Amino acid sequence: MALSQDGRTLVCAESWARQLTAFDVAPDGRLGNRRIWAELPGPPDGICFDSQGAIWYADVPNAYCRRVREGGEILDEVKVDRGAFACMLGGNNRSTLFITTARWFGMDKMDQMAGTGQIVSVEVNAPGAGWPYN
Repeated sequence: MALSQDGRTLVCAESWARQLTAFDVAPDGRLGNRRIWAELPGPPDGICFDSQGAIWYADVPNAYCRRVREGGEILDEVKVDRGAFACMLGGNNRSTLFITTARWFGMDKMDQMAGTGQIVSVEVNAPGAGWPYN
C-alpha cells in the first residue's frame, strides 16, 4: 500500500487481480470511493508514489519495476535479473529507486530462494512523495 503526498488517496497493490486499487481517505481516516487506479499486465507487489503522482510497482514473475500513472499508462521500466518484490524511492533527494529482488522459481519452490536476494538501486527522474517514506 502507498499513501499519496496529500494523504487523500490510498492505493493498494492487488497481485492476483493485476491491478492497483485506490480509495479516498476521509479526514477521520475512513476509506471510501473504491476504484481501479490502474489495470496492469502483470501482478503488482510492493509500490510507492513519486512526486508527479505516478506509482512505481514491483512485479515478481516479470522481473521488473514499472512506473505507471493513474489509468495504467506505463511511463518507465527498470528490468532486473530476478524477481522484483518491492520498491521504494529514497536516498538524499528521494530520487533513488531501491528494489528488493530474489530469484523466483514459483510459489511451490520458495524454499529455493534462500541466499539469492539483492537490493538494486537506480536513479530516476521524479523523486518520491507520499508515504511510506524511509
